Amino acid sequence: MVTWEQFIYFAIAAVLLWGVGAWAAWREKTAMAYTSTVIGLVVFFTFILMMWISLERPPLRTMGETRLWYSFFLPLAGIIVYSRWRYKWILSFSTVLALVFICINLFKPEIHSKTLMPALQSPWFAPHVIVYMFAYAVFGVATLMALWMLIKDSNHNSQFSILNSQLDDLVYVGLAFMTIGMLFGALWAKEAWGHYWSWDPKETWAAITWFAYLVYIHYRQIPTHRPRLALWLLLISFVLLQMCWWGINYLPSAQGSSVHVYSMPS
Repeated sequence: MVTWEQFIYFAIAAVLLWGVGAWAAWREKTAMAYTSTVIGLVVFFTFILMMWISLERPPLRTMGETRLWYSFFLPLAGIIVYSRWRYKWILSFSTVLALVFICINLFKPEIHSKTLMPALQSPWFAPHVIVYMFAYAVFGVATLMALWMLIKDSNHNSQFSILNSQLDDLVYVGLAFMTIGMLFGALWAKEAWGHYWSWDPKETWAAITWFAYLVYIHYRQIPTHRPRLALWLLLISFVLLQMCWWGINYLPSAQGSSVHVYSMPS
């Protein structure tokens, strides 16, 4: 039976493998980049599966558990982007970002018990959260791309017209998965509470985040749009996403009233 205390061993092995994959990408050793990154993903996902079996429930209830999935999906999104566009830097950035969330879990462990409130004992619970975490990871990679483009000064480089289109593709994928996640959540809410949407604080911020990315997509379709402003819209959208994901836990309006707050007693 695996316990949370064993997480560090799987995490170290996975990060080292992802690091080798990132190095290989810079050295244009494509086969090594794929192999090392995928093996790292398998190692990390093995721990998630073992936790699932040990807890006898999906490891998706606490913030620490959602960070576990986010740490897994970041390198997965990175290797997908790398396979599509061969960005040498993307695996390095996704590995570093995954490491940040892994370290948060290591330095701020949370209680991981088998307790699961009745509302979470739904077949929609796992797909809703997993799909959302993948969408968040894709948006995380898109944000890294946007930051890189801002630093490189996107207004004065013809190469950025291509990069902007590729960035749009990432946002389309992220928004598609976020939309699916919202639909799963609505079906789950109908089953658990009798209504699809209740403007719970979490749901309100989810709607704000969804509309923010929609604004970015529509603004990019305007022929006279300003590239740097579009990138800033994307960064603002990611800040709103962070508010939706974990910032909601610190809002007074959510304490004791939101069914989505992760600080439930074990």
